[in-house]
Amino acid sequence: MITCFIRYQIDPFNKEAFAEYARNWGQAIPRNGADLIGYFAPHEGSATTAYGVYNIESLAAYEAYRARLAADPLGRDNYEFAKHERFILKEDRIFLKNVSAPHAKLVLP
Repeated sequence: MITCFIRYQIDPFNKEAFAEYARNWGQAIPRNGADLIGYFAPHEGSATTAYGVYNIESLAAYEAYRARLAADPLGRDNYEFAKHERFILKEDRIFLKNVSAPHAKLVLP
């Protein structure tokens, strides 16, 4: 299992458009094969940094997922929405592997 972290630089005056974009992915991403952890928009501190985070089986599974997402009507519409509204200024994607699992559990007396 790998986790995709997408870091967005967004227009600080168009945060609601990003929130709509995130809600759309909240529907499209899971139905196309990835385990969405969530989209995170600015709240305190930076007004321009947002994240999208999801798990996927492997890089090969990611490639198939991306093809399904591009063919999904909501996925296509969401790509076009972002392109038209231009609220995403920059997007970086990184894949990380959890190396701390299984996590230790705190046992309280």
